Amino acid sequence: MSKDLGVCYYPEHWPEDMWAKDAADMVAAGIKWVRIGEFAWSRMEAVPGKLTLEWLDRAIDVLGGAGLKVILGTPTATPPRWMIDKHPDMLAVDESGNPRKFGSRRHYCFSHDGYREESARITRIVAERYGRNRHIAAWQTDNEYGCHDTIISYSEPAKIAFQKWCRDKYGTIHTLNEAWGNIFWSMEYFSFEDIDLPNLTVTEPNPSHVLAFRRFSSDQVVRFNKVQADILRENTDMPLIHNYMGRILEFDHFDVGADLDIASWDSYPIGFLSDRLEASDDHKARFLRQGDPDMQAFHHDLYRAVGKGRWWVMEQQPGPVNWAPFNPAPLPGMVALWSLEAFAHGAEVVSYFRWRQAPMAQEMMHAGLQTPDGREAPGMAEARQVADIVKAFDDVESSQSPVAIVFDYASDWAWHTQPQGAGFDYFRLTFATYRALRRAGLSVDIVNSDCRDFAGYRAVFAPGLATLEPSLVEAIDDAGAIGVLGPRTGAITTEFRIPEGGRPGVPGLDARVELIESLPPHAGMAVVGGGTVDHWCERLSGSAKPLLSLENGALVLMAERNRWYLGGFPDETLFDRIVGLVSEAGEFETHPMPEGLRRRMLGDLEFLINYDAGDVTHDGQRIPACGVVVRKDGQVLAESNMN
Repeated sequence: MSKDLGVCYYPEHWPEDMWAKDAADMVAAGIKWVRIGEFAWSRMEAVPGKLTLEWLDRAIDVLGGAGLKVILGTPTATPPRWMIDKHPDMLAVDESGNPRKFGSRRHYCFSHDGYREESARITRIVAERYGRNRHIAAWQTDNEYGCHDTIISYSEPAKIAFQKWCRDKYGTIHTLNEAWGNIFWSMEYFSFEDIDLPNLTVTEPNPSHVLAFRRFSSDQVVRFNKVQADILRENTDMPLIHNYMGRILEFDHFDVGADLDIASWDSYPIGFLSDRLEASDDHKARFLRQGDPDMQAFHHDLYRAVGKGRWWVMEQQPGPVNWAPFNPAPLPGMVALWSLEAFAHGAEVVSYFRWRQAPMAQEMMHAGLQTPDGREAPGMAEARQVADIVKAFDDVESSQSPVAIVFDYASDWAWHTQPQGAGFDYFRLTFATYRALRRAGLSVDIVNSDCRDFAGYRAVFAPGLATLEPSLVEAIDDAGAIGVLGPRTGAITTEFRIPEGGRPGVPGLDARVELIESLPPHAGMAVVGGGTVDHWCERLSGSAKPLLSLENGALVLMAERNRWYLGGFPDETLFDRIVGLVSEAGEFETHPMPEGLRRRMLGDLEFLINYDAGDVTHDGQRIPACGVVVRKDGQVLAESNMN
């Protein structure tokens, strides 16, 4: 696959006589793809049933005629005002019972049948009109499912749809009551119509009820997206894409991705550092203008898995954003670094948001590649540099990494439902595992919990996997890989009950969880040889071999052949020790990295990626501040350096 640059463009925001020059300037900057249309429903259909698509015809012709490949978005993330008059109950409702009103975007409930039909209608209109257009090279469904906490809705349509979902899943109300344990606190239902949504209860609702509702809510997103995907399939042979977000876990992206061809995501490293990441003040200060060294890479690897190997960055931050608590500018070189890092993880396209900064509305403070008056913004020069650099490795493909992490959206729903401790979070645990592997200089693959083919991996980590299927453990073992499970792996059934055989129930491993405690900050428990267990600690017993223990004698890590169980949430020191033990047992090489420097293999190319604000020398190689060095067989092939 080629490695191309793209940009997000909004022709409806600009006078038509600017379009041709914008298109020519994009091509001159090395841009090959342009995304349009995803927010333009009111310009497509200002009055119900009265289509005004001629402007879009001309925009596609101008952009495509300049040599750009067009990605056309279905406009369903921003239904026009008249839609609310037609379907007043289509608005999502938050947990407190308040409607999510018109006046921004994503103001719809996935469970509303009328709005789903309207979304299908407008999708069919644009699909039939542009499905065979020679300039349309890809399609995006909707925009950023889950952004602004818009997956879970407590509306009346959601309640009715959930009752039907429960009837279809459980068959009888007796089966549901048994599955959920509703005898507890006399919570039994006597008909499916009795079932309400799990909000506004006196104290916490039944976790089985909540988890079922979370599964239902995810299924509603899958259903909504599939309606559009099926219509597009009827009318085009071009690939279908959705642009996911960072640390949005409320729906199963793998399930949505099953109906699409390519996964993409919207990468805003500096914004995510400030509002989506637990880290020390010192860490956030050090990487204030660069973003966290692992946050982007984690999502690159996640969405490569969601896209079944094909993935893009649909929106790449090119300057300060508008939505974080604070919005500093990237250091020189970071826009190029983020772009090249994405290509190092196998991206086919990196697309910048946006071409020109908007002079109005909510995003007027969000930088683009151009200023509102059409001058080049700082990110433009770096985009040009990237377009030139990627020519050196345009045809290099991703190869399998030595280690993998199992990722499971339902586990996040489970531990969000009943965290048992304020410091315990599924993403945080999984990301800590990923960080430890990256500090060891390893490339990492992320795989779905449905994966059963682990051939070629030396180690597979499954932290916090709520429900453990024996076939997963057996598949890891069959591949000859070390399986590192836990903490909190295999702790519940799919209905949120403790398994009959106890926790964690790892087949072929005699290790049992006897007691669990969650720990407040600064109450970590010291481990013999260095490091601590934080947030979460399980008291283990059994005949499996002890590998690590607390200073009080309690076991932390146990193993039986290739099956390992970790009974706590390690700090960085302990995680580094565990990775060292696994690499020794699994017979694979690590490459410990200094803070801020990361290493990623793409085929036979080695990328050294320096998130630090100063130059770093590693393995005899100088990597400039906020720069990337690409090597092959130890020889420098390419380098980004804006300093």
